[in-house]
Amino acid sequence: MAQSIKHQLFFPHPAESVWEYLTNPELMELWLMKSDFRPVVGHEFQFRTRPKPELNFDGIFYCRVLEVVSFKKLSYSWKCGPGDGSITIDSVVVWKLQPKDKGTELILDHGFAVMGNLLLFDGMNVGWLQNMNKIAERLNTEKHGTTNA
Repeated sequence: MAQSIKHQLFFPHPAESVWEYLTNPELMELWLMKSDFRPVVGHEFQFRTRPKPELNFDGIFYCRVLEVVSFKKLSYSWKCGPGDGSITIDSVVVWKLQPKDKGTELILDHGFAVMGNLLLFDGMNVGWLQNMNKIAERLNTEKHGTTNA
């Protein structure tokens, strides 16, 4: 079993634009989930989504900001479970932004210390890539306007 989820995506946008989607709670809700996130080391926050009893998941990710290096790196803990006080996933999400010619490389490394829920892990693996693509779609819409006439 893999102990981490890794994805990398190029954005033809400056790091500051990508960073906004990683750190602004209103924008985070558009591509990830509703949260009370703040980019302040030590800040505890939650991501909330629909519970999935079939996956032994109560719908809440319990997080704490671990590192903030503006426009370069963001990391936070990511824990969840069935809602009875037990944690079946204990992990850390690390985002790195690397300036590239004409854009930014966004790298996700979601490493797991405790992985007691393989179905949820598989869902997150697919979900992270889909969500990163949502950021790209939103940034491209901002840059070029909507395609609706």
